[in-house]
Amino acid sequence: MFRKTIITVLAFFTVGINAQKNSTSKSERPKLVVGLVVDQMRWDYLYRYYDKYGNDGFKRLLNQGYSLNNVHIDYIPTVTALGHTSIYTGSVPAIHGIAGNDWTDKSTGKNIYCTTDENVKPVGTTNVKIGSHSPKNLWSTTITDELRLATNFQAKVVGVSLKDRASILPAGHNPTGAFWFDDSTGNFVTSSYYMNDLPQWLKNFNAQNLPEKLVANGWNTLLQINQYTESSPDNSPWEGLLGSAKTPTFPYSNLAADYQLKKDNIRYTPFGNTLTLKVAEASIEGESLGKDNITDFLAVNLASTDYAGHKFGPNSIEVQDVYLRLDRDLAEFFQYLDSKVGKNQYTVFLSADHGGAHAVGFMQEHKMATGFFGENAEKTLNQVLKDKFGTEKMIMAMDNYQIYLDQKLIKDNKLNSDEVTNYLVDELNKDQSVLFAVDLKKVGSAPIPEPIKTRIINGYNWQRSGDIQLISHDSMLPPYAKTGTTHSVWNSYDSRIPLIFMGWGIKNGESNKGYNMTDISPTIASLLKIQFPSGNIGNPIVEVLGK
Repeated sequence: MFRKTIITVLAFFTVGINAQKNSTSKSERPKLVVGLVVDQMRWDYLYRYYDKYGNDGFKRLLNQGYSLNNVHIDYIPTVTALGHTSIYTGSVPAIHGIAGNDWTDKSTGKNIYCTTDENVKPVGTTNVKIGSHSPKNLWSTTITDELRLATNFQAKVVGVSLKDRASILPAGHNPTGAFWFDDSTGNFVTSSYYMNDLPQWLKNFNAQNLPEKLVANGWNTLLQINQYTESSPDNSPWEGLLGSAKTPTFPYSNLAADYQLKKDNIRYTPFGNTLTLKVAEASIEGESLGKDNITDFLAVNLASTDYAGHKFGPNSIEVQDVYLRLDRDLAEFFQYLDSKVGKNQYTVFLSADHGGAHAVGFMQEHKMATGFFGENAEKTLNQVLKDKFGTEKMIMAMDNYQIYLDQKLIKDNKLNSDEVTNYLVDELNKDQSVLFAVDLKKVGSAPIPEPIKTRIINGYNWQRSGDIQLISHDSMLPPYAKTGTTHSVWNSYDSRIPLIFMGWGIKNGESNKGYNMTDISPTIASLLKIQFPSGNIGNPIVEVLGK
């Protein structure tokens, strides 16, 4: 009896001690989160080139991860800065403040670039335009900010991209570092917002002169060119020219010389992605990411897919080759993560900031509805307003499919702003290329179907957006996209994006349920058991979570 009592008491204390340990121990988390945002990646690229992919890149994500097949961007305009910001804030331009890659200052009429900051200095370059950037225009916190806050700033956060905005905005307000490519030197650089000198690991990386080595042998197709059956003929008239090339055809034998003349030529090739992933690996090593039990975050933007898309269009062999080579690069990167961080010790998500439309020439050749939208629009519409109201240059600017009216000029000429706006909206809706034109202050009551109405509202930042939103007919591109393609609109070719989670804490499977870009950050926050970003409107995608 006495012996049983002692055993019972000991068992009680053992349970109590274990319970105390469990209650005070830290929640399990991955060692590293890696965000891979592939610029201008349409959802269908996952399967369009599927048979040409290897087993360890995109297929590894699809086979081992959880793929969401019906994810859309829940605002317009669908452009780079907004995409990266919305992924990492779980929010929309109306709230997080990034209203475009550029927008117009309503008080001065000046163009504002999303990350330009004249109060900081370039670091690693003498080029002021390239180096003077910060997240000062970002109003909301990011998931990377919240990770830093949750760990009392012990978590390390690094952002890397060829593009300044695609490194800066995902990395948030107080990261370990944000680094981007300098076309004037061929190096990765930063600004004094983050640090006063480049870290030694990045100096060492830059000293390798890797860009020059990557382009040394030019650019030819990875496979025999006759195997690119998913794409149009190589010399298609709607494709743009790269560097000194006289035709948009392989091989691009002069790439090395073109790079020496203008280093941004690497951006339009698959080697820009290779370079980005290599600097990402260097940051893992240099900053010791994923080396301890405090979760770190690496935000990577793969931008050459966007540059190639703009240059050549989605149906080009060039774009297909960029994706086939990216697939191989991703396989190497995942193997690197397996060896350095540990297989199943990290979580990765892959998504896109936006998609891209088919080229106008391609659509015309295949008898699809298409055309150019808004050619000479500002000049034409200013004349329309002058004829009606007798005042010149009432339109201050046109950005992001939005019209900015000069409200000061309207007031100075004793005109009624609502009357001017209503008149212009009515005139625009007579244009056969316009699907909808709407006064942004009245969009809530406008006869516009969903999801377009909500996407307009989510994209309207009353301090930074214009006065009138234009929605074009399907597959109409602005006049500057005579070759290649662009993006910005609500349609599925721009708004439907891939989203795959893989690794620690992620189930295996796929889903065709509808989700939004803004659901990515709260999903990561739920995985890490940290606070949602401050402006978050998304919801966790709970079906992907679980061991």
